[in-house]
Amino acid sequence: MKLVVLGLSLSSSWGNGHATTYRALLRAFAARGHDVLFLERDVPWYRDSRDLKDFDYTQLAFYSSVGELEAWTGEIGSADAVIVGSYVSDGVEVGGFVQRHARGVTAFYDIDTPVTLAKLEKGDFEYLSPEIIPGYDVYLSFTGGPTLTRLERQYGSPAARALYCSVDSDAYPVLDVPKRWDLTYLGTYSDDRQPTLERLLIEPARRLPHLKFAVAGPQYPEGIDWPDNVERIEHLPPEDHPAFYASSR
Repeated sequence: MKLVVLGLSLSSSWGNGHATTYRALLRAFAARGHDVLFLERDVPWYRDSRDLKDFDYTQLAFYSSVGELEAWTGEIGSADAVIVGSYVSDGVEVGGFVQRHARGVTAFYDIDTPVTLAKLEKGDFEYLSPEIIPGYDVYLSFTGGPTLTRLERQYGSPAARALYCSVDSDAYPVLDVPKRWDLTYLGTYSDDRQPTLERLLIEPARRLPHLKFAVAGPQYPEGIDWPDNVERIEHLPPEDHPAFYASSR
């Protein structure tokens, strides 16, 4: 099949978990013989921190505005499926453009479903609006269970299906490496996750000064009171993830 994906970022894993998800997914698509085009919004944050090195499983192209997508109308129109991801800049406009021009299946891939639903409830339509959901043939969600029923009944999705977070077993093998830490966490800072990180890692670190901890990921505010036994790693490239995980007891 011919597939077109418009996602947050494939080129840079800085500040988002979308890149590693897309890299694994598109590599798997290519292994099945599918032809994949990934269209990424060219923004300074990701442009200045691209860490995608050798890849041969997709064509990667950049656009600077919704208007520039006109250059890809032919590819979008001839694709068997077009997928628009969550947190894409001007996502409502991008989705509308795709729905107008795609002749194949259209899908919204929500890698942030709980955040998306909270935004919709508040009337925050940063990248998705209630009006555009029924126009996607399928809503692919990181969250399953009753959420899928809600997306269909409340928001009119013709077909909400789970596409859970996954692990590329080739890229993330089990490694036999020395243990450097007792407990670690890898993730970009987020207001909604920070209380859990405080409860499950930072507070234990304070109570257990003889153990070693690590938190990897960008965008953590300066004001966080990190215990001395918590090592901070600002950015960890995807190729270093397996060793980081394996180095934790």
